[in-house]
Amino acid sequence: MLYVRHVPGPPLSAHVAELWYLSTAPPRAAERILPSGTLQLIVNLDEDELRVHDGPTIRRHSGAAVSGAYQSSFGVDTRAHVSMVGVHFRPGGAWPFLGAPPGALTDAHVDLADLWGHRAAELHDRLRAAPEPRARFALLERALLDRLSNARPGHPLVPRAIAALEGGERRVGDVAAMLGISHRRLVDVFTAEAGLAPKAFARITRFRRALSRAERERDPDWARLAAESGFCDQSHLIREFVALSGDSPTALIARSSRERVTLHHVAVAASAAPAASDGARGRGRQRARPRAALTR
Repeated sequence: MLYVRHVPGPPLSAHVAELWYLSTAPPRAAERILPSGTLQLIVNLDEDELRVHDGPTIRRHSGAAVSGAYQSSFGVDTRAHVSMVGVHFRPGGAWPFLGAPPGALTDAHVDLADLWGHRAAELHDRLRAAPEPRARFALLERALLDRLSNARPGHPLVPRAIAALEGGERRVGDVAAMLGISHRRLVDVFTAEAGLAPKAFARITRFRRALSRAERERDPDWARLAAESGFCDQSHLIREFVALSGDSPTALIARSSRERVTLHHVAVAASAAPAASDGARGRGRQRARPRAALTR
């Protein structure tokens, strides 16, 4: 497997964690992607299709799509995703680039054409024709800079709220009081711009922090790790791992230590490929739209 990452310079670095390229992905039938609290722009360089598992159903999207912020793990069909390039946004970083509030994309994949119109197909074609990763990164940077130059600024308090909640230990009401806005107002602007409600974002970052700590230890002391990571107790940690990843902590560590792709994007091999009941079969590609309108 070849994995190449590129961290852009300013001004994109304030919004984008990394650009990445993946080739010759492992030939597993399916993987589960853990929630990260962030959004990604994903382009399939081999096929004009992405396949996302929603239980036994496979949702089909175009080969260029945006993955919203998920509140639990979701599955992908790696047989169709052998060669990919993408943009991993920072928490709250996707807001200027989409043409729709990230809060409208929660727990969903959306075709990039629904957000960017004909420019999505143009970018997809150019990325597929580019000869190597560096050229693809340059194309992505130009497309993002063009979007950024015409973007509407976000709420100035959202970055401060993200920083305060990333530890997963502060109460949303306390953060709202610190920022001098109402709880309701914080929930509204944070959800719209970060793609998750503040409580859900804090929950996921707490889980990711615990997972990162556990992976650095050969035999984690789960009770101690739970206390250090902001969980009520070990039972709380176990429940959260199962709810967010589909695995117990020990099973998840065993899987992720074998299957890690990047620091930010952990792929976990599914125990079995999904059943053949394809919700899109016979009806063409499902172009799933988010629950809210795709316009600001």
